[in-house]
Amino acid sequence: MSGRETAVYTHGHHESVLRSHRWRTAANSAAYLIGELRPGMSVLDVGCGPGTITADLADLVAPGGRVTAVDAAQDVVQQAAQYARERGLDGAITFGTADVHALDFPDDSFDVVHAHQVLQHVGDPVQALREMRRVCRPGGIVAARDADYAAMAWYPAEPGLEGWLELYRRVARANGGEPDAGRRLLSWATAAGFTEVTSSATAWCYATEEEVAWWSTLWADRTTASSYASIATGGGHATPMELAAVAESWHRWAAAPDAWFSVLNGEILARA
Repeated sequence: MSGRETAVYTHGHHESVLRSHRWRTAANSAAYLIGELRPGMSVLDVGCGPGTITADLADLVAPGGRVTAVDAAQDVVQQAAQYARERGLDGAITFGTADVHALDFPDDSFDVVHAHQVLQHVGDPVQALREMRRVCRPGGIVAARDADYAAMAWYPAEPGLEGWLELYRRVARANGGEPDAGRRLLSWATAAGFTEVTSSATAWCYATEEEVAWWSTLWADRTTASSYASIATGGGHATPMELAAVAESWHRWAAAPDAWFSVLNGEILARA
């Protein structure tokens, strides 16, 4: 596999990262797909993370459906399996590790292939979509949703967050990913050979006192303690002192009584 295909997951699986991932549900992160799901369908969830969306997908294709959930990291797959057990879904979901560039499944294996916040982190998103299409049955759906960092917006203005965004995009690209993936999904799907693609966009919005505190704290922690911090300092993109200053910027922004943050996500439903 080429170096282009071996991007390193920029965020890693620090608790501050999984704190964000565990908040995600089918309702708040895969609403564009829900209308396509039916009982009895087979679903592949690529990059399942801690499994909260996965479990919801299993509920949505019950009874008679089956979900296969894969991630590149064995430790997070184990967490997802534990979560499925807690939800009473351990018999409805099969877990494993996989590389989206070369999925270890036969052609035409699934009715739906889903990837949430995955393509921004892979070395070759077009190849990833080709693989997702290969394992999806003819007429099935390949669904992908990714954030677009350049389209993120917040209030009030905080210069330190402008610096955070510039730094994050630089680190992610140096790491082999594409942080502005949301706007590129349609283009990538077309390049992967899909001819019938429905493209949409939805946003996460954090505006209540609780939401702002949660969002700012997880990003402050991620900036100084996660794999992202190690990659940023190890790659010469920032010093620990500069990262600490970014974390303080998150706290200053969150202290505003009218703080507001929006994350735009691009989405595609591509017919295999």
